[in-house]
Amino acid sequence: MNKWRIIAVQVYKGDKRRFVVKKIFSLFICAKASIPRCFERCSTVKFLFIFLFLSVLTTSVCFAEPTAADRGYAAEEFRRAVQSYYRGAYNDSILLFEKALSYLPNDSMILEWLGYAYYQSGIEGAAIQYWEDALKNNYKGDELLLQNQIDLVKERRVGSVQFEDNVHFVEAGAFPGVEGDKFYYSQPISVLPEKNGECWVLAYGSNELLHFDANGLMIERIRGPVNGFDRPMDIIRRADGTLLVSEYAGDRISILSKDGKYIKSFGNKGRKTGELLGPQYMALDSSENIYVSDFGNARIDVFNSDGVGLFSFGRPVGDFEGFSAPCGVAVVNDVVYVADSTPGTIYMFDTAGNYLDILVPKGTFVRPEALKIWRNYILVADTNHVFAVDISSGAVFEIASTGNAPSRITCAVPDMNGNLLVTDFKSNEVFVMSKMSELVGGLAVQVVHVDSSKFPTVTIDVRVENRQHQPIVGLNNPNFFVTEKNRPVAEQKLTGIASLNDVCDVAILVDKSLKTAEYKDALQSAVRDIAKAMNGKGTLYMVSVSNVPVLEQSGSPHQFLNFVPGQLKAANVEQPAVDLGIRLAVNKLVTGEKKRGIIYISAGEIAPNAFNSYGLTDLSSYLNNNGVSFFSINLSRNKLAPELTFLTGQASGKDYYIFRPDGISMIIDDLLAVPVGYYQLKFLSSLPTNFGRDFLSVEVEAYLLNRSGRAETGYFAPLE
Repeated sequence: MNKWRIIAVQVYKGDKRRFVVKKIFSLFICAKASIPRCFERCSTVKFLFIFLFLSVLTTSVCFAEPTAADRGYAAEEFRRAVQSYYRGAYNDSILLFEKALSYLPNDSMILEWLGYAYYQSGIEGAAIQYWEDALKNNYKGDELLLQNQIDLVKERRVGSVQFEDNVHFVEAGAFPGVEGDKFYYSQPISVLPEKNGECWVLAYGSNELLHFDANGLMIERIRGPVNGFDRPMDIIRRADGTLLVSEYAGDRISILSKDGKYIKSFGNKGRKTGELLGPQYMALDSSENIYVSDFGNARIDVFNSDGVGLFSFGRPVGDFEGFSAPCGVAVVNDVVYVADSTPGTIYMFDTAGNYLDILVPKGTFVRPEALKIWRNYILVADTNHVFAVDISSGAVFEIASTGNAPSRITCAVPDMNGNLLVTDFKSNEVFVMSKMSELVGGLAVQVVHVDSSKFPTVTIDVRVENRQHQPIVGLNNPNFFVTEKNRPVAEQKLTGIASLNDVCDVAILVDKSLKTAEYKDALQSAVRDIAKAMNGKGTLYMVSVSNVPVLEQSGSPHQFLNFVPGQLKAANVEQPAVDLGIRLAVNKLVTGEKKRGIIYISAGEIAPNAFNSYGLTDLSSYLNNNGVSFFSINLSRNKLAPELTFLTGQASGKDYYIFRPDGISMIIDDLLAVPVGYYQLKFLSSLPTNFGRDFLSVEVEAYLLNRSGRAETGYFAPLE
């Protein structure tokens, strides 16, 4: 019956007199009930009644205005729908909002919330349509805010933006070294962003390492060894968390703990293997070997992870003329890229130091400094410009500049919030640069959950992102401003930061195809390794992807340490419904930990009808809109299906091969490392509730440097 009601509402969608659908639908049901059941199954009879029903809908008749009873029924359904929405039961909320809309077909608030329910369900096209309908029907909220939401979703549906001539970053904030008569640091030369939104800045002039939070507030300053740093140049982080700092005048590399405490140094002044003469920039390869640009020796020195010198390269050989002034160095897929300042180019080598090719023509750059990696690009700091170089093609794009003011950019690196952190050696500033579209459009703020069960204490979960769906991390309580009917709330507190959480919820999706059934041992090993890696934290769900997905088991990861494939009840089939399995998994995860992911285990193949009910775009939207990452494990040596690769690429995940040398247990570490922009705030409400019947509005604003975003929502207090 619900199916027919929804069809009726949708057929009549857009008509200002849509509220009569419920009355016509009742007549239809009554008529249908009077037919003998032997005739009900007749397709001809069914078609006749459907035809008559639709004909009635499209016939011009006289309609009455909604009655007081209609408004009362709509209010009750709306209250139930909002509560379902905040429980994460988005399908139920859609049905309830549609029901409320059948009573009040042009109510802009119902239309708006129906759009949000469809958005959370991943059906973004329907969400946009309902939001646009809300704006056309005497919308009483912030029209600019809702229009911005529409524009934001439309932009995301186009796809991710690549570096092109029209992509430019501009200043969104700065960490000044000098403010008036206050001195903080001198000559910033390199910067290292952290996953939590903080960053480390090396100050060449004042010989120190500075630790800043996401708002540019200094947390601490570190002087290095006992005798202090000696002109520090570059800072990088190793896989074990330790920091490496190159010291230009000290001719050494210092090793610091993950929190900046000095441990030891390696390298001595000289020209032999393992010796340095003016070390500048550094990079690591996949084996954690350390590549150092040695300016004084005009070479690249290579050390192992223990700091033992292995070899150096950079002398003329074949078509390579040799280095004149090597500076920035980067390693991507075991190809070593080295910038040479005098010819203004970037050379390519293998990890053994053998010359491969030149990436960009000589004279491309004036005075290149550090090289940093951003996706498939190398970021080059050059005088007062920042360039992005496409690794695959060598194409060069200017993406930022500091104008005509005295400037010398030495390092530009992406942070976790989609910005560029840029050190300006000459102006004594660290700039935070954002895309112009980000500054104009601001932050994307969404209230995803409201808990009013302990009213007047209210708890809200807020999601903060940039316009490309990238989470914003590093925010604190002063970054938020919560109001009710535009009046500040009482006792606002930040009670949760999801990015700092070391717990995750995981849904393992087991492909029940006939092909995957051939890899029982590998499947068993994968599930056990995942369960063990979770260390008993969080919740683990096991879903079989058959013709119909089945939730096999859920609970503590400890319950899966002795998993055997024979425990799965769902049958092996030729055409597993992957889309339905993903939908079920997200439904289970949506109300859990804010760090959550799906791990799809298969033999790498996908059946032709695996995505018959939901397309890849809708599924990726469903994953992203609910903060669920998608990972895949291939049990076979077959090439992974492109559909799975697409989902992992769109939903912050990775693809793994079961027999990788280092195992797959690190998949949980990778999941925990995915940035999460969820925050939990608590406050005391001062609004009257009318015994729980009134819709209570709440507004949330988030600020970060010169960027901000706002969300309007509401909730119901418990019924009295």
